[in-house]
Amino acid sequence: MRIAVASEDKLGLQGEVSAHFGRCPYYTFLDVEKETVKTWEVLDNPHFGNHIPGKVPEFIHSQKADVIIAGGMGPRAIEFFDGFGIEAVTGAFGKIEDVLKAYLQGELRGAGGCHHDHPDSCGGHGHP
Repeated sequence: MRIAVASEDKLGLQGEVSAHFGRCPYYTFLDVEKETVKTWEVLDNPHFGNHIPGKVPEFIHSQKADVIIAGGMGPRAIEFFDGFGIEAVTGAFGKIEDVLKAYLQGELRGAGGCHHDHPDSCGGHGHP
């Protein structure tokens, strides 16, 4: 399984999940087998600063990801990912390693849309 995580930095498993999938500077791609990370890489978001609907899902699909994990994303983006057969998981925050563990243990599932009624982020999805 290949998992993409919207990321704030290039620190890999020790990095932080981004609050918004389309406005993050990086994506961490994790190749996972039986709950073990086999390889990982961090790629620049080629659409950072130029958020065009549908472009990020195309990029994530081109990287052969099965899952995208982020803090938040809008319902239209979730539909784009669904169209590519990519599971969209939202509500994630914190260290990528911890979020991955929660996802693999079934504690982080499904998608909740971001309605973009916020000035700076996706309303703090996942934050208590």
